[in-house]
Amino acid sequence: MAPNPKVQIEAIEGGALQKLLVILATEQPQAVKKKALFALCSMLRHFPYAQQQFLKLGGLQVLRGLFRQKGTEALQVRVVTLLYDLIVEKMLLEAPQHGEQAEEKLVPALVEQDWCAVVSKLLALPEHDAREKVLQLLGVLMAFCRERYRGDRALGAALGLLRSEYEELAAQERSDGDKDGYFQELLGSVNTIIQELA
Repeated sequence: MAPNPKVQIEAIEGGALQKLLVILATEQPQAVKKKALFALCSMLRHFPYAQQQFLKLGGLQVLRGLFRQKGTEALQVRVVTLLYDLIVEKMLLEAPQHGEQAEEKLVPALVEQDWCAVVSKLLALPEHDAREKVLQLLGVLMAFCRERYRGDRALGAALGLLRSEYEELAAQERSDGDKDGYFQELLGSVNTIIQELA
């Protein structure tokens, strides 16, 4: 969706957001859900009015439903990326009046619906890119989910395994002459989360 506020508002008021949520909430082919999620992400980014409507319409619950379905890991990672982007967008807003209401509601709604637990389970995915996105979201949710994370033995074990794996991969990068490589970055993210939970 073009970053044209007039067009965006007309799309929201015309029911586009509701239609996308219905597609995501109902039995649809994976390809259709993928396109609907892409459109939803485009609609929500940098558009506080759409974000407010999304929350009012139960959008978080719809997205949470994707985490209960088998074979939707790719969609789940896209949802994690969207949530991370929305939270960071709110944190970076210079003028609080632009998105204050959406920000005030988004994070508490995430915590209330136990997204903290849902997101951390995705660390088991084998793709490094997916893990990177999950680690990013865990990092921004840390301030709100710290106690939940501290009591999560599975998360502690997953972080320990990732630390070992990324220590090896980062060492290989360094031996190849890449001191600040991708795996070193991932190892840094894992170590930061582990330290914050200590």
